[in-house]
Amino acid sequence: MISGAYLGLFQAPADYQQGDSFRIIYVHVPAAWLSLMVYVIMAVAAAIGMIWRMKMAFVVAICSAPLGAVFTALALITGAIWGKPIWGTWWTWDARLTSELILFFLYFGVMATYHAFDDRKTAEKAMAMLCIVGVVIVPIIHYSVEWWSSLHQGATIFAEGGPRMPADMLTPLLLMIGGFMFFYGYALFITCQTMVLKNERKSRWVREVISRNHSR
Repeated sequence: MISGAYLGLFQAPADYQQGDSFRIIYVHVPAAWLSLMVYVIMAVAAAIGMIWRMKMAFVVAICSAPLGAVFTALALITGAIWGKPIWGTWWTWDARLTSELILFFLYFGVMATYHAFDDRKTAEKAMAMLCIVGVVIVPIIHYSVEWWSSLHQGATIFAEGGPRMPADMLTPLLLMIGGFMFFYGYALFITCQTMVLKNERKSRWVREVISRNHSR
């Protein structure tokens, strides 16, 4: 992330139309990318949990929700900052922006649904159903620029005929996307570990781990 940010902010050339204001792309695009990717991971994990009754799958789904909400909020905020000089407004009810806002509320819906039940198994099933049903928002967001008249620009990296960016702009963007993905993975491992220890705090193996750490 540090190398990507340095190359994007200081080494990449200015855009021929947007000037230096385009540089927010190195935060906005990775955040938007992760906002969609995290929800797909949640839906897949929820489906695995529902079909094969894997407890860790439910843990992955619920622990991903706050991380996805943060990425979505960051995408919306940086998009507004970017939109002001380019579109002349902080916000417009554009198809891409509106569907991304719905995704933001959907993340909070998943978290609220999980915490609305006292019984953990009921909470996991309800949360999983919302994750699976709500994943329909992901293709809507992705194809919204093509399906509706939109101010938002179309695909840049996965465009027909290859990326529409020169290498010195594309390289730092890919580095930032990779850095954001690594951050999500690391944060997910930590939050999953914490949740498992909390859920299994009365189990013998957890007490043994705690006593072993105290004895060191």
